[in-house]
Amino acid sequence: MRKILSGLGTSPGIAKGKVRIVSGTDEEADFREGEVLVTRITDPTMVLMMNKAAAIVCDIGGMTSHPSILSRELGIPCVVNAKTATKTLKNGVDVQVDGGKGIVFLVG
Repeated sequence: MRKILSGLGTSPGIAKGKVRIVSGTDEEADFREGEVLVTRITDPTMVLMMNKAAAIVCDIGGMTSHPSILSRELGIPCVVNAKTATKTLKNGVDVQVDGGKGIVFLVG
């Protein structure tokens, strides 16, 4: 594994999964259980995808942002303020998200 991104860890835990880059709810039908939700920032329309996600990674956000609060409620790792997550990561890539340290690793 190698570190590919870092940001602010806002919900502790470690999860592995395939990246799914999401820009809106029109991609909800394609989102699969256990994928890592990667987006600029989540909003309330993405809650169904967030419920299926192994972890959440966002380009922007802080400790009290939407993805941070919901991921803590759901008990899944979250990294926000990763700045270039939606540009650096690609759909289907295996990653490990450390929501405590705020680090995203490329697996394999």
